[in-house]
Amino acid sequence: MPFPYADRLAEKRRPAIVISAPALARAHGLVWLAMVTSAANRPWESDVAVSDLAITGLPAPSLVRPAKIATVDGDRILRKLGKLPAKDARAVAAQLRKFFG
Repeated sequence: MPFPYADRLAEKRRPAIVISAPALARAHGLVWLAMVTSAANRPWESDVAVSDLAITGLPAPSLVRPAKIATVDGDRILRKLGKLPAKDARAVAAQLRKFFG
């Protein structure tokens, strides 16, 4: 999906993890996403390593970056790659709870 940069008016096509409930899409047509980045990038303290590439559909070792979230129109999501392993999803949720308080 085209994921917006935080520091400029541009975007990069990249995988992302849906972190919102379906009710947001039903009510407003919006989806909250967390960025996925290559594990080759410098890790952030809140990053969550993706433990199973096969079920996610990701081509290379990757990290979910819960510190970088975006709100997008659901129509901008290009396709579904796969599913985040349950233990990784729990780790992402724990990191998000730290940010939301």
